[in-house]
Amino acid sequence: MSCHEPAPGVAVAAGTPTIALVGNPNAGKSTLFNALTGARQTVMNAPGTTVELQTGAWRRSGERIAVVDLPGTYSLVPRSPDEQVAADFVAGRGDLGRPHLAVVVLDASALARSLYLLAQVRETGTPVVAAVTMLDVASTRAVEPDLDALADAAGVPVVALDPRSGAGMEALGVAVERQLEAHVCRCEGCTGSCACANHLDVPVSRDDEERFAWTERVLNAAVPSPPAVPVRSTSDRIDRVLLHPVLGVPVFLAIMWAVFELTTVVAAPLVGGIAGFFNGPLASWLHGVIPGPAWIAGLLVDGVLSGVGTVLSFVPLLALIFVAIGILEDSGYLARAAFVADRALRAIGLDGRAMVPLVIGFGCNVPAMAATRTMPDARRRLLTGLLVPLTSCPARLTVYVLVAGTFFPRYAGTVVFGLYVVSGLLVVLGGYLLRSTAFRDLRQTRALVLALPAYHVPRLKPLLISTWTRVLAFVRGAGGIIAGTLVVVWLLSAVPVTGGHQVADVPVHDSLYGRVADGIAPVLAPAGLDDWRIASALTTGFVAKEVVVGSLAQSFSIDAGDTAATAPTGALGDKLRATLDESSGGHATAAALAFLIFVLAYTPCLATVAEQRRVFGGRWAAGAVAVQLSVAWLLAVAVFQVGRLLT
Repeated sequence: MSCHEPAPGVAVAAGTPTIALVGNPNAGKSTLFNALTGARQTVMNAPGTTVELQTGAWRRSGERIAVVDLPGTYSLVPRSPDEQVAADFVAGRGDLGRPHLAVVVLDASALARSLYLLAQVRETGTPVVAAVTMLDVASTRAVEPDLDALADAAGVPVVALDPRSGAGMEALGVAVERQLEAHVCRCEGCTGSCACANHLDVPVSRDDEERFAWTERVLNAAVPSPPAVPVRSTSDRIDRVLLHPVLGVPVFLAIMWAVFELTTVVAAPLVGGIAGFFNGPLASWLHGVIPGPAWIAGLLVDGVLSGVGTVLSFVPLLALIFVAIGILEDSGYLARAAFVADRALRAIGLDGRAMVPLVIGFGCNVPAMAATRTMPDARRRLLTGLLVPLTSCPARLTVYVLVAGTFFPRYAGTVVFGLYVVSGLLVVLGGYLLRSTAFRDLRQTRALVLALPAYHVPRLKPLLISTWTRVLAFVRGAGGIIAGTLVVVWLLSAVPVTGGHQVADVPVHDSLYGRVADGIAPVLAPAGLDDWRIASALTTGFVAKEVVVGSLAQSFSIDAGDTAATAPTGALGDKLRATLDESSGGHATAAALAFLIFVLAYTPCLATVAEQRRVFGGRWAAGAVAVQLSVAWLLAVAVFQVGRLLT
């Protein structure tokens, strides 16, 4: 047993030493975490919060050490939920328990700022090892700290470290083992207040003046002669272009365009290929070899296999996006992008760091939801995650093209462009309303203050480890929900509610699913959409917007293979026009606009909901779905009611 009980929220086995990685943002802490734990990582939220933590296992001398990567912070006096979690964990407060050891990452290029945090960590009484990173960056600025003098002055073990190359990792391991041996009690029956443990003899101070005085003494000992004139580094010269008030914006837009292209051009064939394989050759082969009644093959192939295929089809998309974000983050540009985009987002209570997930949302909402992790503040991360579903992803585009081509053939391009403009307006208006209500605490009066890290060439191994961890977290967390829901949808569509049909061999309208659509249709009557086929398409669109057009074709008994070629002017377009004309009382054009607005505003897909639940929790995900459906209905009704008066 150890003197400290293991942290219950971090899922650490009893008797396993736990170390916390503490440091300023961009000091190399997460890179160190990846280097220590490799692929042995899990992602979790701190209990009762949306603050994301990563935990992993570090193997030393055949023993397992649990490692917790805490949110980056400049101080243990918390000003945000992220900083609160870090402060509580280091001090042993709250549900997370207390670590046996804190590894404080010190940025050699900004040593004074890091030493202030080290002073606060020492005051908690938690044993400490200091790992000094960014020594190469400090050297380019003519700053070369004396690490032996730093260790003597600070009173803690100090090691030089480059987690990107692996230099110093063995020295860190030795220092950690020695500190654990000295400060972790393994006495029989120890329950957390062990008299035989060697605790740190640290004078505890709560006075900021004393902390600053201590920081200055240690800094003067470690860096006795700082350069009289600051040295202009390579990063400074690059920033003259990337942060230029005129050139910075075009460069930022070009980089965001490249990220967007990853989701819409590069990943699309991979996503389509995986989905096509599962729903095409593999599904056909399994239908022919699975014995027993047809409904068994239908359940296994069209239900379970389709769900698995849908989940796996997101893997290449997510992997590419996470690689892109990792490159931007590790290179140091992501902080610059936040600085460039900050002014445009401050009006809705966000800062520039929200721009990346919002831009990615126009490519796909699922990786955009996961990309909110790049924001250091949990409240702004949550607000951004609630706004992401309002960005119009390419899956909605297939519906836009069908409806706009059918009802507005001469102005189809203008209508589609207008929908993207509406999407942007909804993000702005939604952010403003949320900031004025549930997020009033995010009202900003000061500009964003960021410590810009030096530029680096991203290392391949840590980048791949981080990408693998994030993708695996999605498959584990969201995959089961997506696959399970698709099985439920298949079961509803396979069960007949009228005579003369067998299970899994029933027209859509005569299935339980069709009857559910019949029940939903009257709710859409104020929007001119009171028809079971429209209700069915919107219901399946909740699972994935890509299937809306296919659902319409199936409901109208049209060969889905001909849909793409004939939708705007052929059978599907004609039947859709006739249906909306009947459901709207002769105002088909207004109903078509209402349909487009509903598709734009309501829940993008089940995968997004699952990812939202994984990142922010079930309560926020359920509330977001309810609000999205309500807003979509209100907007669709308003558009139709105004439109029918004008047509």
